[in-house]
Amino acid sequence: MDPNVEKFMARVKARNPFEPEFHQAVQEVAESLVPFIREHPKYDHARILERITEPERVVLFRVPWINDKGDVEINRGYRIEMNSAIGPYKGGLRFHPTVNLSILKFLAFEQVFKNSLTTLPMGGGKGGSDFDPKGKSDNEVMRFCQSFMTELCRHIGPNTDIPAGDIGVGGREIGYLFGQYKRIRNEFSGVLTGKGLEWGGSLIRPEATGYGAVYFAEEMLNTRGDSLKGKVAAVSGSGNVAQFTVQKLTQLGGKAVTLSDSNGTIYDPDGIDEEKLSWVMELKNIKRGRIKEYAGKFGCQYLEGKRPWHVKCDVAFPSATENEISKDDAETLLENGCHVVSEGANMPSTPEAVEVYIRAKILYGPGKAANAGGVAVSGLEMTQNNMRLPWTREEVDNRLQTIMKNIHRTCVKYGTGQDGFVNYVNGANIGGFVKVADAMLAQGVV
Repeated sequence: MDPNVEKFMARVKARNPFEPEFHQAVQEVAESLVPFIREHPKYDHARILERITEPERVVLFRVPWINDKGDVEINRGYRIEMNSAIGPYKGGLRFHPTVNLSILKFLAFEQVFKNSLTTLPMGGGKGGSDFDPKGKSDNEVMRFCQSFMTELCRHIGPNTDIPAGDIGVGGREIGYLFGQYKRIRNEFSGVLTGKGLEWGGSLIRPEATGYGAVYFAEEMLNTRGDSLKGKVAAVSGSGNVAQFTVQKLTQLGGKAVTLSDSNGTIYDPDGIDEEKLSWVMELKNIKRGRIKEYAGKFGCQYLEGKRPWHVKCDVAFPSATENEISKDDAETLLENGCHVVSEGANMPSTPEAVEVYIRAKILYGPGKAANAGGVAVSGLEMTQNNMRLPWTREEVDNRLQTIMKNIHRTCVKYGTGQDGFVNYVNGANIGGFVKVADAMLAQGVV
């Protein structure tokens, strides 16, 4: 490791103890940026990297609510407002038992760079709670969301901080959260994205992260005169991102053969076509069942307790959660013929796995670039809310494709080495940094 990176990380770890996910995210960025900053001393003099790793604001609060038995339950709520140099804070809310300060700070930090890459005027933030919506009734979820928003509403607003959904926060939760905000503030504003189409949502928003990851993979392949047509893909997860990754991949002539959840993976060598995908969407989005049921329905293999990364494939779309691909998984992927990884999830590959990709010079799209489609369309939803004018599906999809092409172009600009190899990690980190850093310089020490 570069000694300057080592010194920087020692300071970060001392200021943020017991936050391994945050340390991992910062180190990955620092390894790209420290050499770049050395060549551009204006950023060093203003200590931009130190400032960008410090949240502008961290909000932590109690969320009491009453379950269906009449008992009081208590969760923690969070909002990390990381950086607002180029626009109001923007980033999702995650409801999951694993939510803690480290995970939300890592996500908020990544969001700063991701939002910058979209070219839209959005700062970075993230929030959520250790509340688990799984197994809860609609009324319990509503009561929790209303209690959560009762506190959160004083910290957000359409020109201050605009949350969206993330793991555990879908259309149902956004609806309850928005309803409570509107009731308390007595205003109908675009304070949340991911809303229903009937009340300010955008077409393509549910599809955007998955579609964007596929568009980014296609752009990477185009640099080598190739495309997704005929490619076999391993996709992890079975939620929103995974579902629409499979859909767009199928539309572009590829074939997804896996989906997974926390219990295991299904492997369908015939491919998950539109009909099978519709069944999965009903299973996961309406019945809230487990992916194992797919194997029984369609007569394919179910791999109990396993992830998809040992299956033969050309392309991998990790779309579940952080650190789901280890070094061994990455090596297995490459041995089985995988030469493209496009991350639909945030930081799904461990640092050791990323080293394997870079060393092998495969096409690797890191999450902050490859999965930026979701927040990009959230930004487009904000624009439509401000204009009070909805756009057509085609218009939003065309804008999404343009944004993903621009993100890819930025990564190529800042990530191409002397040998012509595009290091998309460096490209995304440096490209995302420059815009935010220049805005921070222009605004003085704030």
